[in-house]
Amino acid sequence: MAILREKSIYVGEYEHTLDGKGRITIPAKWRFKGDDREVYLAMPNPGGYLTVYPPRMVDRLEGSISEIGMADEDGQELLMDLFAKADVFGCDKQGRINLTEGLLAHAGIKKEAVLVGNFSSFSIWDAQLYGKREPRDLRTLHKTIQSLKV
Repeated sequence: MAILREKSIYVGEYEHTLDGKGRITIPAKWRFKGDDREVYLAMPNPGGYLTVYPPRMVDRLEGSISEIGMADEDGQELLMDLFAKADVFGCDKQGRINLTEGLLAHAGIKKEAVLVGNFSSFSIWDAQLYGKREPRDLRTLHKTIQSLKV
């Protein structure tokens, strides 16, 4: 059952299998009231995985993008190229999402996926590719948190 709140904190790693219709389940802890509407934005990441932004990040992104003027042709073309490969979606009642074939192909996801929390957003990786990456050691991670002055 989904936790009903207005926003989520995305932490942890969750392995899921694409179902027969190519859907992936979003962890219940990450779901929120209203996530059945098209509120998530998925974009291909140059690292070979997908970055998924929830509504609060989409709002921030929209604010930044609105600063790019119509006369800025390079900026407009960059946005067109970037968002042509993106998709928006919501969760169904079971918390499943449908990603486009293009996004799945970009990430190389055929069957097994790993959803990885990035605190304010999350990533979706092909399970094998994610398993091959070299994680940072805990000391480096701790120093990074300290530098945020939390």
